[in-house]
Amino acid sequence: MGLFDWISGEFIDVIEWIDNTHDTMVYRFNRQGNEIKYGAKLTVRESQVAIFVNEGQIADILTPGIYELETKNLPILTKLQHWDHGFNSPFKAEVYFVSTKRFTNLKWGTKNPIMLRDPEFAMVRLRAFGTYEIRISDPETFMLEIVGTDGEFTTDEIEDQLTNLILSKLPTVLAESKTPALDMARDYGIFGEYIQDHLSPYFDEYGLELTKMLVENISLPPEVEKALDERTSRQITGNLDDHLKYQSAKSFDNPNSTMSDMAGMAMGMAMAQQMANGMQQNQNQSQTQQSTPPPLPNQVAQYFVAINGQQNGPFSLQQIQDSIKSGQITQDTLVWTQGMSGWEKAKDVLSNYFSQTPPPLPPQ
Repeated sequence: MGLFDWISGEFIDVIEWIDNTHDTMVYRFNRQGNEIKYGAKLTVRESQVAIFVNEGQIADILTPGIYELETKNLPILTKLQHWDHGFNSPFKAEVYFVSTKRFTNLKWGTKNPIMLRDPEFAMVRLRAFGTYEIRISDPETFMLEIVGTDGEFTTDEIEDQLTNLILSKLPTVLAESKTPALDMARDYGIFGEYIQDHLSPYFDEYGLELTKMLVENISLPPEVEKALDERTSRQITGNLDDHLKYQSAKSFDNPNSTMSDMAGMAMGMAMAQQMANGMQQNQNQSQTQQSTPPPLPNQVAQYFVAINGQQNGPFSLQQIQDSIKSGQITQDTLVWTQGMSGWEKAKDVLSNYFSQTPPPLPPQ
């Protein structure tokens, strides 16, 4: 390599950052003494921005592209002018690369149960956990408020703080939603979006955007879950008597088992209870019948009478008796009442009422 090739090579200075990690949010370009040659090339790739810091202050924020670093505050430097300085440029500055990609699978979870009022359970304690995603939306705010002079800032350094932020606001968000605990479990997706909308303003203060909030599980205390399981089991069995009979019959497959003995006892108790219920029901019916007076005698039966070929009635027994005394109804008069298959003569149906009445006079 010739002298002039070596000298020209000293003027080439490329500043760039290729991120091989998945959790680095901010990276400071390492330069010995923070010295950058005048006219250096700065490459900013997609999903990055570069923050140019001069004399401790943010001078510019550069979006994706290729830039040539120049300043009018310093003279044009050449290799020959600074031969005595060992070719070290006096142009001192810092370049921070900020990743604007989305950082995923960050964990959050309640350390202690959250006490809430619930429309169904009155008061309930809930545990919840899930994941969330963020990206840097305001690089300058993020640098000033969070990073400072950290040369390599990763998600591990802020994840705990963001989790604490979520958990500090989560009880308020849950209380404001007024969503029953069982409905939260049904609509994790919708509930996650609700939490995201209400927590996003707090992330904005850090220069971050909460891009997604995922709820993976909302659980009740173990004793409440046990009670729900018992309630569900009772509903699944359906009719309790039928379920008991089925379990008893099933246990008989092994007559030597304890379950068989228990099933026999349970069946005996169930049969005794059914008999007691039946006796009590009959007793109640008997008491109900005794407390109700029988119908009046004259209203026991109603009769229809055929007079002059026409149906008349219905008549009570008292009316029938009066008609027999007056002669309107004779022994040959056809009568009918409920329970009879057809019309019959009055003497066959009402014979008791004709014994006190003399027969009709023979024809003259």
